[in-house]
Amino acid sequence: MDRLAVCMAGHNPTMRRFLRNNGLTLASVVFFLLFLGGQILTGQRSYNAEQKDHDEPTIAMSAYLRTGHFVEATFENWESEFLQMGSYVLLTVWLRQRGSPESKKLDETEPVDEGPEHHRKDPDAPWAVRRGGLVLALYKNSLCIAFFTLFLASLLLHGAGGAHEYSQQQQAHGGQPVTMVGFMQTSEFWFQSFQNWQSEFLAVAAI
Repeated sequence: MDRLAVCMAGHNPTMRRFLRNNGLTLASVVFFLLFLGGQILTGQRSYNAEQKDHDEPTIAMSAYLRTGHFVEATFENWESEFLQMGSYVLLTVWLRQRGSPESKKLDETEPVDEGPEHHRKDPDAPWAVRRGGLVLALYKNSLCIAFFTLFLASLLLHGAGGAHEYSQQQQAHGGQPVTMVGFMQTSEFWFQSFQNWQSEFLAVAAI
């Protein structure tokens, strides 16, 4: 308990070093959790208000987290973020921008351009570099693969949550429910996606 108090008081050099070295990530995670909490609180209230308007029962927070309303809204945004980051990583490999600190230099070769296969015999090289072949190919493209995998997963969850929410709206107006595949073929799904995707690339262009 005393040790915890010392850490919280800021007198622990290890803790101070950790906070200093990871400040950006920690701040981003804190803001993410705060805004996610705000989304959940306001989303539940908005959902319950719609339920009351249709003479339907309201639901608790735990039940709201399983609704299409929450799942659709959450992953609709996440998919655009992962698309932005994956595309950004991929595009900066091939394209340049004068004056941008995020771009590689226009007329110079940089160390990052050197193929890792030239270091296969380096004992300090990562295992994937020394192994070569398919393992090396996956290693070289691992960041893009990770982002686009997360994008695809978010896209599918957006479709699943959206199908549930869309079906509820259809049934409330005398229509028929739809499957996830069916919803992903509607203009509503693509309208939701495109309105987020275009804003992400606008933000990249502005940077």
